[in-house]
Amino acid sequence: MNIVAKDFTPVTTVPPLKASRISKEYLGGTFKALDDVSFELQENQITAFVGPSGCGKTTMLRIIAGLEYPTRGRLEVFGKNVQGPGPDRGMIFQAYTSFPWLTAMQNVEYGMKILKVPAAERRERTMNFLKLVHLEKFADSYPRSLSGGMKQRVALARTLAQNPAIILMDEPFGALDAQVRWEMQELMIELIEREKKTVVAITHDIEEAIYLADRIIFFSRQPGRIKADIPLTFKGGRRIKQKEELLELPGYAELERQLFAMMREEIK
Repeated sequence: MNIVAKDFTPVTTVPPLKASRISKEYLGGTFKALDDVSFELQENQITAFVGPSGCGKTTMLRIIAGLEYPTRGRLEVFGKNVQGPGPDRGMIFQAYTSFPWLTAMQNVEYGMKILKVPAAERRERTMNFLKLVHLEKFADSYPRSLSGGMKQRVALARTLAQNPAIILMDEPFGALDAQVRWEMQELMIELIEREKKTVVAITHDIEEAIYLADRIIFFSRQPGRIKADIPLTFKGGRRIKQKEELLELPGYAELERQLFAMMREEIK
């Protein structure tokens, strides 16, 4: 089987991300999206946020990104209170975010240019990551000539090239067809394994969550609370590069049934 061993022991004593009793309210407190959410992430771990629509998982991701602020509670990245967006966190959205007037190469370079990375280093890093996502032949192509999957590969390359410690993914493969989706999932495993990043990914797809994640945090319906925090121990601390091999592992079917049952409980 094509399986890669993985050590999830934290590299530092300070967790890359710590959420302490996070609550988020809107409309003057009449609508509560999140209620008393606490968790810590480990370095080099992929965590999937799963739950029914409206459970607050996207709100939680936006708070981690610094795009929203909690009504109560505290969020820390490497021990420092989050005050807003920062280069230590990179976000990949479901919608295609490439600038249509820039080539693939220019899109990947864009974030590094804002961070004032020298031009020669930008070009070297850009070509390196375009090769990693198998787009080096399309470096001079504009988004209009790229498929949906290729556009998301540009987004992955752009985010990785900025070298954030934490990558946030808001259903980045949700708009892709089934074949391209599993190809992108496998590519993501390959890239994250290589680059040693801490990842938080939102998905409504239970099979995708089980395949990608080392850990699943399941949110209850509104107001969002942590219903379950599930380490994927059946993988034996490994990441599996080919998706079909996951389905053969003892424990996969049981976990899938458990997650579907939890989802049904929340949407009744």
